Amino acid sequence: MALLEVRDLTVTFGEGPRAVEAVKGVSFDLERGETLAIVGESGSGKSVTALSILQLLPYPHASHGTATHIRFDGTELVGAPPAVLQKVRGGRIGMVFQEPMTSLNPLHTVARQIGETLLLHKGMSGEPARARTLELLSMVGLANAADRLDAYPHQLSGGQRQRVMIAMALATEPDLLIADEPTTAVDVTIQAQLLKLLKELQARFGMAMLLITHDLGIVRNMASRVLVMTEGRVVEKGPMADIFAAPQHPYTRRLLAAEPKGAPLDPPADAAEIMRGDDIKVWFPIRRGLMRSTVGHIKAVDGVSVLVREGHTVGVVGESGSGKTTLGLALLRLQRSEGRIAFVGRPINQLGWRALRPLRREMQIVFQDPYGSLSPRLSVMDIVAEGIGVHEPRSNTATRRAMVEAALAEVGLDPATADRYPHEFSGGQRQRIAIARALVLKPRFVVLDEPTSALDMSVQAQIVDLLRDLQSRHKLAYLFISHDLKVVRALADTVIVMRDGKVVETGPSAEIFDRPRMDYTQALMAAALRLEAVETGVVRS
Repeated sequence: MALLEVRDLTVTFGEGPRAVEAVKGVSFDLERGETLAIVGESGSGKSVTALSILQLLPYPHASHGTATHIRFDGTELVGAPPAVLQKVRGGRIGMVFQEPMTSLNPLHTVARQIGETLLLHKGMSGEPARARTLELLSMVGLANAADRLDAYPHQLSGGQRQRVMIAMALATEPDLLIADEPTTAVDVTIQAQLLKLLKELQARFGMAMLLITHDLGIVRNMASRVLVMTEGRVVEKGPMADIFAAPQHPYTRRLLAAEPKGAPLDPPADAAEIMRGDDIKVWFPIRRGLMRSTVGHIKAVDGVSVLVREGHTVGVVGESGSGKTTLGLALLRLQRSEGRIAFVGRPINQLGWRALRPLRREMQIVFQDPYGSLSPRLSVMDIVAEGIGVHEPRSNTATRRAMVEAALAEVGLDPATADRYPHEFSGGQRQRIAIARALVLKPRFVVLDEPTSALDMSVQAQIVDLLRDLQSRHKLAYLFISHDLKVVRALADTVIVMRDGKVVETGPSAEIFDRPRMDYTQALMAAALRLEAVETGVVRS
C-alpha cells in the first residue's frame, strides 16, 4: 500500500457560469521515503491539489472538491472527522506553505508558534520546547537563532520566515512533508543548505515528500518522480530522469525550455536622478528582561548609499536577512531610518505623512508576498483602483474601471477577471495583480521586492519582458530586489551586493557577474552556477 493515494481529485471554485475547475481528475500515488514533484505554470492547480490532501481548501463556501478517495497510510481523509484531521495535520503530515507571512500569526513570536506545534503533537512545553525550537531554527540555517526566538514575523525577512515555516513543519518529524515552493524566498546559498537538509532529514526519518515548485533545478536535485500539470490536468508523469531527458508532451518541452532572457536596457548614463539614499541606517533594538531594556541592535541596514536614475534598474542581491527589503522600504519612507533620502532631487527624509502623500503615487512597491499584500475582502477591481481613488478622487467609476482594465491587460491578465477575488487566482496571477496595482498610477520609481519569486520559469520570463517593456515606454526607475541572479542579470544595469546590512560590492551588472572582486560575491555567483548546472544537467568546472 502506498503511503498516499489520490484518486480522481476535482476541485471547483465558484458556482454557476463563474465556476472554475482548478483541478480536473488528478490521480497519483506517493510511496514511503519517495519524493514526488508536481510542476507546472502558475494556475495549473499544483497548490490546490496539495491543499486538498489535508482538506484545507480556501473558502469552503465558495469552492468544493470531490475525489474517489484520498488515503494516507490507509486512513481516508475525504470526509474524515475533525479529530482525525487534527492528528494528521501538522503531526503525521507537515506542510510548508507558499506564503509564510500569511501562514504565521503576526501576534505571536517565533518561539510561541513553533512551541504550539510541539505542545499539540508532542506534549512538549516550557524550557524543553524552547530548547527544541532553538535546535530546529539552527537546523534550518536561521542566523542568530537565539536572538530570533522572541521575534515576530514582521521582524524577519521573507527568507527567514520561510525557514521558520520549514522548522515548524519538521518539528514533529512527519511521515510526509508537503512543501509548496519551500525555497521561493530563499537565496541561492541558503537554498542549497535547505535542500541538503531536507534530503538528510528524509533519509533519517524515512519521510516522503510532495514537492510543489516552479524551480526545475530543485526538481532535478530532489525528485524521483515528476507530475506535470497544466490547466488543472496531469499531462505527463514518470521518473524524473525520463521527464527531463525525453519529455513527451509539448507543454513539458516548453516548460523545460523557458527561462528569463535578454539584457537590461541601455539608458543614458547621465539620466536624471530619481531616487538617492545616502548613508541609510535601519537598526532594530533587541529588548530583553522584565523592563524590556535594549541590550543591542539588529543592524538591518548599516550605512548604505544607493542612486537610481530614470530608466535604470539597480539590482540588490544578497542572502536572506541581508537588508535588501528593509533598504527598499526605507527609501519609500515606509520604514523609519537615518540618513538622507532624496526623490527627484527633493529631500524627503524629514517630510511628514501629509507632505509625503502627493508623492506616493510616484513611488510604488510590489511586495514579496502577493497574497499578504492583497486584501481578501476586496475584488481585484477595488484593489487596483484603491490608489486611483486616493490620488484622483474626482475620477468617476467608468474612468477607474477603464484604468484598471488597461493595467490588468498590461500585465497579461484578462480584464474580465476584474470582479474576482484574490483567492480565486494562483500565486503567480496574484503577483501580476500586485504589479498592476503599482503601475496603474504611472509612477516614476518602483521598488520590486522579489516580484518573480512566486512565479514559474515561463511566467518569470514573461514578467521580465513586461517589466523591461514598461520601463522602456515609461522611463521607469526600478530598485529590483531578488535572490534570483538570472532574473537580476536580465533586468539590472547596476548591482549592489549586500551582506549583514552592509554593501559588499557594487558596480555595473556585467562587471559584478563576470568579474566579482569580493570573496562573498564570488561565493554567491558560484552557488548560482552550481544550481544552474543542476537545473540544466550541465556540469561546469
